[in-house]
Amino acid sequence: MGLSHLVLVSPQAFPDPVATARAAGADDILANARVVGSLAEALEGTVFAAAMTARRREMAVPMKWARDAAVDLVERTAHGDVALVFGNETMGLSNEDVALCHMPVKVPVSETYSSLNLGAAVQILCYELRMVALDPGQAPGLEFEPATHEQIEGFYWHLDRAITASGFFNPVNSKRLWPRLRRMFGRIRLEKDEVNILRGMLTAFEKNSK
Repeated sequence: MGLSHLVLVSPQAFPDPVATARAAGADDILANARVVGSLAEALEGTVFAAAMTARRREMAVPMKWARDAAVDLVERTAHGDVALVFGNETMGLSNEDVALCHMPVKVPVSETYSSLNLGAAVQILCYELRMVALDPGQAPGLEFEPATHEQIEGFYWHLDRAITASGFFNPVNSKRLWPRLRRMFGRIRLEKDEVNILRGMLTAFEKNSK
């Protein structure tokens, strides 16, 4: 489908002869794969991340079907790398993994049996992306530069520090606050300039509270 950049998060074994045997001519993708220890590390340098999931998540940002999501994802490649995030065959993605991404994506399968195997899920989303890429008229482009993964996580770190210091946030008694905050800002899909504005506001608040 034209994708060539593979990142593996804590694989059980790599390189692996079974993976090589199943690559069916895509050995170059395996040979150039990057292995990292966490999803956060895998997302470094990306401007957007889509999490493929079979379940609706209570605290996640609104879900999109794969066909609709493909248009959004191709638009964002104009500003940098876009990540397609898949869980493993057995457990899928955790709520924490999905929270690191901007958009949960689902395939409209029967509700009777909603789970696809990993290979099928990857193929379907990559196909939808390729169809949009072959018809650029479907993806008009973004007017403003989106914030990168690091910029957004930096904002969350800054916000955490500010609201904890102010007494608004108690990590022990407010465990549901952070998922809700991520959901709220995730719906906005922050742009680079917006992150700078928000962090500037937080810095001013911190100075005035001293």
